[in-house]
Amino acid sequence: MGFKTHARRVRDEQLPLARRHAALRCAVGHYCPLGFHATWAYLAATSCPSPDLRRDPAAMLRALDTLEAGRAVRLAEVAAFAARRRAEKASGRRTPRPADTALLRGPRRPGAAAPSRLGLVAAVANRHASFTRFPFPDPTLCTDGQARRLADLHARLDACARSYLTNVGRTDRPTRQALAEAVGALHGLVQPGYAPLNTYLLVWLRFATLLTYAAEAGASGG
Repeated sequence: MGFKTHARRVRDEQLPLARRHAALRCAVGHYCPLGFHATWAYLAATSCPSPDLRRDPAAMLRALDTLEAGRAVRLAEVAAFAARRRAEKASGRRTPRPADTALLRGPRRPGAAAPSRLGLVAAVANRHASFTRFPFPDPTLCTDGQARRLADLHARLDACARSYLTNVGRTDRPTRQALAEAVGALHGLVQPGYAPLNTYLLVWLRFATLLTYAAEAGASGG
């Protein structure tokens, strides 16, 4: 079943709340611009005044409205990109520029309106908790030098996240700079193709990318 089918079930007042709640989670599974868990945390936080998506049908519908609005913008962006690429290919440009695909990559709430700062704080808090619980790379997968570098990167990401959360979505320039440097270092450590260490690094990188997006949104007043 697709997104629209699950959305209809969320709105079906004849269904038990448990099934409507399950349908909402399935809809998020189809469209989760921040990743599944971060998107769910964002929706729960922005479905105020009652963020209980399991028991409050009104909050459930508010969450679905937010999800559908973002998805509609995303579909329009994808359609516009596809039309632009058809025209570019016809004129001889076979490869899109990185800037052309920037809107289609990474975590982002699509649309001209700024994302909810408190929603992003909830999303970051959810993923930060997972990040701190995620096991550290096995020492056999890296050299001593790499292990020290990874420990430093982990500590820096943790410090940046704690600063962001402590200040409720606001970050200063040094924190954003430290975060950008950590993201760059992680990209440099990820190896092409399959590599056991990537199993850990890609999880860290997904969290760092979400935190970067949230920090930039907070810096711009979102």
